Amino acid sequence: MPRSGLKNYWSSAATAAVLACWLASPAAAVSTLEDALTQTYETNPTLLAERAQLRAVDEGVAQAASNWRPTVTVTGTFSDAETRLDTGPGSIPNGPSNLINTDSENYSGTLVASQSVFRGFRSVNEFRQAQANVRAGRAGLHSTEQSVLLSAVTAYQDVIRDQAVVELRQNNVAVLVRQLEASQDRFDLGDTTRTDVAQSEARLSLARANLTAAEAQSTVSRAAFERIIGSEPETLVAPDGLPVLPATEADAMRMALENNPALRAAVEAEIASRRQVDISVGALLPSARVDVTLSHSEDDDNLQTQTDSTTIAGTVTVPLYQSGAEYSAIRQARQLNSADRIRIAETERQIRETVAVAWDALISTQSVITSSQEQVRANEIAFEGVTQEAQVGSRTTLDVLDAEQELLDSRVSLVRAQRDELVAAYQLIAAVGDLTAQDLGLPVEYYDPGRNFRNTWWLPIGWGMGQ
Repeated sequence: MPRSGLKNYWSSAATAAVLACWLASPAAAVSTLEDALTQTYETNPTLLAERAQLRAVDEGVAQAASNWRPTVTVTGTFSDAETRLDTGPGSIPNGPSNLINTDSENYSGTLVASQSVFRGFRSVNEFRQAQANVRAGRAGLHSTEQSVLLSAVTAYQDVIRDQAVVELRQNNVAVLVRQLEASQDRFDLGDTTRTDVAQSEARLSLARANLTAAEAQSTVSRAAFERIIGSEPETLVAPDGLPVLPATEADAMRMALENNPALRAAVEAEIASRRQVDISVGALLPSARVDVTLSHSEDDDNLQTQTDSTTIAGTVTVPLYQSGAEYSAIRQARQLNSADRIRIAETERQIRETVAVAWDALISTQSVITSSQEQVRANEIAFEGVTQEAQVGSRTTLDVLDAEQELLDSRVSLVRAQRDELVAAYQLIAAVGDLTAQDLGLPVEYYDPGRNFRNTWWLPIGWGMGQ
């Protein structure tokens, strides 16, 4: 273990203080999706907690490695005994008693060093099991990082979408207010009926209700943005284009089966449970250890005796019958390992489903965008035409209101489809295992999940916290 590693791990208080200041520091301004992902990667509590969880899993390797080291204990005792003996009256009647006082001090100390020699292969299997748990934990961190970054993308796009919807509905309310005023003016002049005014009023009331709902949804999205990314959304810039995606669905499926962290975690979990079977079997095998005992004692009485001894003992333990619990543990471990093997197949099926769903969602949203763009263009022409025809009396107020509503609906559909396309693209990237800060090229210092492991796996002493 390098000296630098020992120094780092004596600084738990400093580490905790730095982490507290980091979490309490004001968030930077976010205006682009890259800014949002960068801030999320650096400050999201879920991701930070998962990193700490992985560092805790790393300690399992250090604990397993300790089985190869000796244990040393020291025991010391000290006693001070004072004895007073009264032998009764002396030769003179009613004279003083004969008193005998003794004072004895005893010292003793024992040092015992014990080294395990053989534990039925349990030491090596526990070490390899701990290593598999670390690899599974790293895959879990990869999965959590993808999930958090995908949540940040979703929150970012939700705010953009909902703000755009609010603006569209605000514009709709403004248009309907002018429409109602025009209908009221024409009604006052006798050019229209009360029915036209009522239709305008009803449509305006509906528009205001929809605006209120849109504003409420925007508030929800902004709250989610602040929770995930760590700052309040201000002026957000919509991403320009999509990230780099697999060329075909087959490519996406192949990449997912190679890189998806959920599958890697399932594989490593199966390896760990397989090692548990070997560990359980090891409880039935012989074990051996060597004990070295050094003792020293002193009796500080009249004899002034002193004793020193050295003992080296080898102990071999052969289990014969242990009431059947060990055999049950072996059967249990085998069943758990069988379940983990099945979960690998289950996880692979889930990955295939996720990739297929994400790919189809991306294709379908792109089709929806194309259709919505055509609808917006057509509805803009239709609305303009209906408005002009209404001015010459060939269209009714209801026709104008319907055309306005259809144009609004198509614009809202387009905004939502654009959000869905980008989210689907990042969902596909997450499915293939490439939604990480390093894969995205974010301008951050990438977290090294192996740094803490390298500093602790053979660390013999120290209780400081790594980062």
